[in-house]
Amino acid sequence: MTLSRRQFFRTASGAVAFASSYGVLARAGLAQGNPIKVANILDATGGLNIYCLKQIKATAMAIDEINKAGGLFGRPVELIFYDSQSNNQFNSQYATQAFVRDKVDVLIGGVTSSSREVMRPIVQRFKGFYVYNALYEGGVCDRRHMCPGLVPAQQVAPLVDYVVNEKGLKKGYILAADYNYGQITAKWMQKFIREKGGEDVAVEFFPLDVTNFAPVISRIQSAKPDVVWSALVGDAHMSFFRQYQATVGKDNIPLAATTYGLGRENATLTPEENEGIMIATSFIDALPTEAAKSFVERFKAFSGEDEYVGEYAEYGYRGTMLWAEIVKKANSVAPDDVMAAVDGVTFDGAGGRYTMDGQTNHVIMDVHIAVGNREGSFDLLKSFSQQPPADTQAVCNLFENPNDTKQYEPEL
Repeated sequence: MTLSRRQFFRTASGAVAFASSYGVLARAGLAQGNPIKVANILDATGGLNIYCLKQIKATAMAIDEINKAGGLFGRPVELIFYDSQSNNQFNSQYATQAFVRDKVDVLIGGVTSSSREVMRPIVQRFKGFYVYNALYEGGVCDRRHMCPGLVPAQQVAPLVDYVVNEKGLKKGYILAADYNYGQITAKWMQKFIREKGGEDVAVEFFPLDVTNFAPVISRIQSAKPDVVWSALVGDAHMSFFRQYQATVGKDNIPLAATTYGLGRENATLTPEENEGIMIATSFIDALPTEAAKSFVERFKAFSGEDEYVGEYAEYGYRGTMLWAEIVKKANSVAPDDVMAAVDGVTFDGAGGRYTMDGQTNHVIMDVHIAVGNREGSFDLLKSFSQQPPADTQAVCNLFENPNDTKQYEPEL
């Protein structure tokens, strides 16, 4: 079946093959080439698709640009998309299908840490290579796993420093999603808050389907913290920001969050609900650089949409382009060759320069502190240049231990 870009995005379900249009391939001299196959497993549907819809399109945009530039080794790149439907059973099923039936050269995808941990053993079993385009709680040490997203030392640490030291908000109340991302990120919040001289007065966890936050809002009002920290996740948890502004209000107790904006909540909530929420990020649309402006313009032209793009879209593009640069260095798409070529590969993207750290297979990148505004976007407050994944570097050394596949957790 031949699909246009928009047909692909409208009809993709299960597995649908997508490459650039025949005209693009023909102009690049790729129409007759044996394709390099890329599996993209993300939630086009389900309660977590708020993080994935833009990333699905940005990944396809990256593939399209690679093909327009001549493909890889003169071969076209074909994207095979699988809708994991916010269900880890589908992550397992489609990851297996990608390697066994569809014979893909790389797997790109997964949004939650739980989906990643379902797919990582499958990648190991079939000796593949996996690109996980998401921020997460850090600590994964695995040569077959590459993460271009933020880890706590790059995100939580600078945000805590800004909130506790620069804003003087020392007493924090932590809310987090009740699975491995939220549980481990809450530990990092506690660790960094205490190290900066602050205090964590309470930590509470919430299943992903919780929509009623009235009881915890009442407890927050009683505790009277200086700031509320959020590591809540998903469409259901967006209810918290609405309910919080309608009751406590950020003018009374400010909010800082690790996941806010990733699902474009800023473009969905009201101006009052978005205004004032503090985040640390590797990309916002308003970054004052030509690279950021160009990415936003190209994405809008490719997708046919004229709305906020956001960090998770840029993650999909960045991760795909970094993988392509590693492939070029390796002169091969074979996973073992790709693994050996990771260290030091760079890509200058919308958020700045991204450099692969071969010790951890994570990325050195610029980090930005921003705050929600009344236009449904964010204002840039300050930036930090080329921040290393120091938390994961402290526990992972793939040069010395290339067979490590463990995820390490912080100790309080």
